[in-house]
Amino acid sequence: MTAQRGKDLLLKIEGAGGVFTTVAGLRARTISLNARTVDATDGDSAGRWRELLAGAGVKSAAVSGQGIFRDAASDALIREAFFEQAARTWRLIVPDFGVLEGAFIVAALEYAGEHEGEASFALSLASAGEISFEAL
Repeated sequence: MTAQRGKDLLLKIEGAGGVFTTVAGLRARTISLNARTVDATDGDSAGRWRELLAGAGVKSAAVSGQGIFRDAASDALIREAFFEQAARTWRLIVPDFGVLEGAFIVAALEYAGEHEGEASFALSLASAGEISFEAL
């Protein structure tokens, strides 16, 4: 796999009619996939080494992004999802890796602006259900 441009990583939110809208203006994005472990170590564990129970941990995904306002449609969908605290379907496209899709809640939404600069925003998403993965 060759190096990828960060701007090619896309974040989309599902709107009315199942149509996905790209969150425009994002300058930085981060996707974190996590799996907690369950320690199954006991007095009979071989060599007193820790044993983990396969497949028993909780999986989660977190997404964060920050950028500038460029699109009223995606801004409205994000703002609506935050104030409703509704789990919406989001699609994350990572070039030469795959597509992650599933329910996320907008855990944080921040707005900022410098006096002589552009208005900016930052958002954090927390997975709220099963996340599917399709390799590209």
